[in-house]
Amino acid sequence: MKIEIWSDIMCPFCYIGKENFEKALSSFSEAGNIEIEYKSFQLDPSYRHKKGDTVFSYLSETKGMPTEQIEGMTRHISEAAEKAGIKIDFKTNIPANTFDAHRLISLAKQENCDKEIVAGLFKAHFTDGKNIEDVDVLKELGKKAGIPEEKLTKTFSSEDFAYEVNQDIMESRNLGISGVPFFLFDRKFAVSGAQPVEAFEEAVQKSFQEWRKENPAFEELGNSKGGTCTNGNCEV
Repeated sequence: MKIEIWSDIMCPFCYIGKENFEKALSSFSEAGNIEIEYKSFQLDPSYRHKKGDTVFSYLSETKGMPTEQIEGMTRHISEAAEKAGIKIDFKTNIPANTFDAHRLISLAKQENCDKEIVAGLFKAHFTDGKNIEDVDVLKELGKKAGIPEEKLTKTFSSEDFAYEVNQDIMESRNLGISGVPFFLFDRKFAVSGAQPVEAFEEAVQKSFQEWRKENPAFEELGNSKGGTCTNGNCEV
């Protein structure tokens, strides 16, 4: 069964939601039969980082909110993150355009390390205070995940994977997705927002039960005495 997750790296609730979702999935007995696909979404595609920008100056400018209100809001988000087992430090958080970060995720899908890249991007952005608009930061994350340096250089010296990112964003609009995180289970059930672990557990179980009805597990007939070959070894 496929679960698609639309998120943006600059979204703290996407980080919290990802952690809660993964906790729910880790306790699910059929997790091995679930495929996860990360989808791109940009909350503020027009923003470009300017030296000296902080999350407080960014929100004050874009939302028209006083600093005191922003500090209170971010404090509550940090507390929610702590409950989810992650650290979000808004004092060091650097607001950034995330288009290239999403291109890196698309490259990582091709290299089968997208889970590691998504986790690395969130940590770099919210915990480590790194500028994920900086191509050098993205390349370093990619190398740590095992992506060959030549592929990273080619990607960030070209428009590679821009089409894939834009397609994800267009698809979200066609589906009526206006906010993230957004979790789509087998294209039948949806969960939006950083829900608690229990809500994700319920969604996973319900959607998988429906999927299993249409995709029954095969029943193995015969007995254990039949000869089999596994990984080059044949036994009778």
